[in-house]
Amino acid sequence: MASSLLHPSGPEIRTLPDVLRLRDATEPDTTAYVFLRDGEEPEETLTFRQLHDAATARAARFAALGLTGQRAVLLYPSGLEFIRTLLGCMSARVASAPMQVPRRRDGLARLRRIADDARTTTVLTTLAVKTDLESRFGDAPELAGLALVATDDAPSAPPPPDWGAVAPGPDDIALLQYTSGSTGDPKGVVVTHRHFMHNARETDELWPFAPDGKVVNWLPLFHDMGMLFGVVLPLWAGVPSFLMAPESFIRRPARWLEAIARFGGTHSAAPSFAYELCVRAAAEGGTGAVGDLSRWRVAANGAEPVRWGTLTSFVEAFTPHGFSAEAMCPGYGLAENTLKVTGSSQHRPPKVLWVDPGALADGVVTLADGPRVDPVPAVSCGATVPSTTVRIVDPTSRAQCPPGRVGEIWVSGPCVAGGYWGRQELSEESFRARLLDDPDTPHLRTGDLGFLHDGELYVTGRLKDVIIRKGRNHYPQDIEESAEQAVPGLHPNCAAAFSVDDGTSERLVVLIEVDGRVLRSPGLAAARELVRAAIWEKHRLEADEILMLRRGALSKTSSGKVQRRACRRRYEEGTLVALPVNAVPTTGAHR
Repeated sequence: MASSLLHPSGPEIRTLPDVLRLRDATEPDTTAYVFLRDGEEPEETLTFRQLHDAATARAARFAALGLTGQRAVLLYPSGLEFIRTLLGCMSARVASAPMQVPRRRDGLARLRRIADDARTTTVLTTLAVKTDLESRFGDAPELAGLALVATDDAPSAPPPPDWGAVAPGPDDIALLQYTSGSTGDPKGVVVTHRHFMHNARETDELWPFAPDGKVVNWLPLFHDMGMLFGVVLPLWAGVPSFLMAPESFIRRPARWLEAIARFGGTHSAAPSFAYELCVRAAAEGGTGAVGDLSRWRVAANGAEPVRWGTLTSFVEAFTPHGFSAEAMCPGYGLAENTLKVTGSSQHRPPKVLWVDPGALADGVVTLADGPRVDPVPAVSCGATVPSTTVRIVDPTSRAQCPPGRVGEIWVSGPCVAGGYWGRQELSEESFRARLLDDPDTPHLRTGDLGFLHDGELYVTGRLKDVIIRKGRNHYPQDIEESAEQAVPGLHPNCAAAFSVDDGTSERLVVLIEVDGRVLRSPGLAAARELVRAAIWEKHRLEADEILMLRRGALSKTSSGKVQRRACRRRYEEGTLVALPVNAVPTTGAHR
């Protein structure tokens, strides 16, 4: 049953629990969320009435445990219990801090750091996860003093009306969204109910839902993109959300597309590498049964960098299945802005600028309109909605950059989060930065570099990841793409490029994940030299060290992005295990 009540509004609708109560009152039997077993068939379904009752029951329990006004870590596998608990925490005014279920001891260390940073000892989880952690890690010092509370071992009947609820207000903390923590120091972004509501409205203004809208999502729900697209937006718009576990997608990427076709998905989001995996599956003959993708209206691509080759290859591969180029919608967002900042229109194909790479290395945007240069593509991440403003700023002088210059992306608007939990000085620097010519407006410093052209944002890289050689900027994602394309058989998102200071000079280090296909042909030594030659040919950079690693060795975020700083730290610590490759000296051929 499709929702008949889109775009909730009115003075009484200020929080997501308010939206849930409205859905329960007006369309109780409408399907809210469906979890797909193995990413294929429905395993569990929640209507708005069932979700409201279950969330209210959990809220009453949390209030009875004295958690109102406190924080709690959420530790849930893929499934609908996470959503019941998340809405229960919001209803009971418990600020939740979701994270990935630990599988190894390093995951336990992250759990401990997040719990300590959030100043809580309460960990909400499922009975199965609780039992597993206690059996495998019961004596681990990281778990000492933490109370693991299972939330799925009690009925979901609603509590009596007088259970003592105090409804959350728009400025109450709804979430502590912990960053990926590539430096080993995760920071909790303070997201209020007001931030969630504004971001949902802005995203729906950019990529509107119709009454027949449906979301299909495989991203982890504890991650900002997965939570906003998989949980928050469907609730706000009143459309069903079909969810699958990330591992179901990773094992067979075509499941994502098959689910979109089978259930009539209109909106779905993923990082760039997910689209690349689908293209590879199509090339290997693995998407023959995908079905009809013509109802897919918004294919949001929210990772940086958004690669032009990936966009065009995906459109080419799936146009025969009804996919439209207009549905491919690159965007830009980050947890510090709740999520979305900009997005491309769903009514036109993605925009690309072909720019002079040499000028771009100097921070200048020069359109390449002649044969003098070998141009590189810059993909538009679209524009903001009117309530959000993006500025390009010189990070040193804090003056706005003139048109045609690359600078740091600064954001202002109602979706900018409240800061980092418990870190006032860092919050002032990052969330309340002031421009020289506009000292009265606080801005979010994103740490990302980019430029504006015709009102649209083009992201070029991370400020702290830029590799500087002979006074010129080189963006690591460009080097990584060259490396990945140099060797047949390499998987997308398998490279990390960064510079290290050895005390006398900066050295360029490139890490490459390889599998059996590369081991068999062309072999590690040959693959390394192909990468070295490609980096020199395309960037005129000499890679000082290229390490070949086994698949899965690179540090990545929960959404699959490579964590370059974590990789660099592991390289400097000597904890990366490289596959043995016979040393091949560099030659003048590519110097």
